Amino acid sequence: MNAHWKQRPEGGSRFAIWLIRSIARYGGRAVARLCLYPITAYFLLVRGPERRASRDYLARVLQRPPAWWNVARHVHTFASTILDRVFLLSGQLSRFDIRVEGLEALARRVDRGEGVLVFGSHLGSFDALRVLVTTRPSLRVRIVLDISHNPALTQLLDALNPRLARDVIDAGQDGVAIVLAIQQALAAGELVALLVDRAAPGETVTRVPFLGDDAPFPNAPWLIAATLQVPVVLAFGLYRGGNRYDLRFAEFSDGRDTLRQHVSRKDRRDAVTAQVRRYAALLQEQVRGAPYNWFNFYDFWDGDDAADEEQAQQQRGRVGAATGTGVDAGQRDALRSRT
Repeated sequence: MNAHWKQRPEGGSRFAIWLIRSIARYGGRAVARLCLYPITAYFLLVRGPERRASRDYLARVLQRPPAWWNVARHVHTFASTILDRVFLLSGQLSRFDIRVEGLEALARRVDRGEGVLVFGSHLGSFDALRVLVTTRPSLRVRIVLDISHNPALTQLLDALNPRLARDVIDAGQDGVAIVLAIQQALAAGELVALLVDRAAPGETVTRVPFLGDDAPFPNAPWLIAATLQVPVVLAFGLYRGGNRYDLRFAEFSDGRDTLRQHVSRKDRRDAVTAQVRRYAALLQEQVRGAPYNWFNFYDFWDGDDAADEEQAQQQRGRVGAATGTGVDAGQRDALRSRT
């Protein structure tokens, strides 16, 4: 239960993932969805850590002990979104009823040619963001993704959309290269999307209230946004059952943060805490409205693998002089954990 999410094995073999992809492509979505029931049973019977993590989370969000069918629904919802990636990433958006909320603010920035950081989470389907490409074919969405994590799934899904593969910023490469790639994409007026709710082992975190207890959230995304002085928009792709998704956007920051102006370490830490606390509150609101969409199948509240600010500052040096961004080693290393 305390094992870090990075240490959990990939769910399913290459053959199993290839099989469901083939059924989805050649048999259709309705036939492929029949496969979700044995997949759900597999996770319920075989993957004990994920099952226990689901029960712990559901007890928090439902505020009662969950029944076995609550856990089954949780896993089935996760499997449904994984299956739908086959269709979303191959451009078959017409199969889905996707309702979009809050796009206006993001659209205005895109129309002005501004680069925007789009922060997502392991809540629902981040791939629903692809709907933006259909509405604006010239728009380039760059996703920061560690392709070494879940390699079988990543390789198979990349085969569905070569353009998507080209637009990925590989979070497994050198940290300086990641920061520069993000900076260059934003300067070109592109959207850079990454998931910001998981902390990597040893990453600097801030613990803030979330579903009844303090949970660790990574600092690096907020430090990078402040350093690059770019707008931040939150995105949530909530699965509503059947073929229905709600894609929600909410502007979080306009890019003129005061964080960069703080000098002392305490002021810097306090500013990060305020942003992380605000983000966690917004995320909690979305989670309570779609409780079966939370896909962090590990002990999210266990902070044993995270480093506090003081320890991290002692261990990490500066690379700002080399990159010209002012982003320290802790921030660049943390980017590698975004999946």
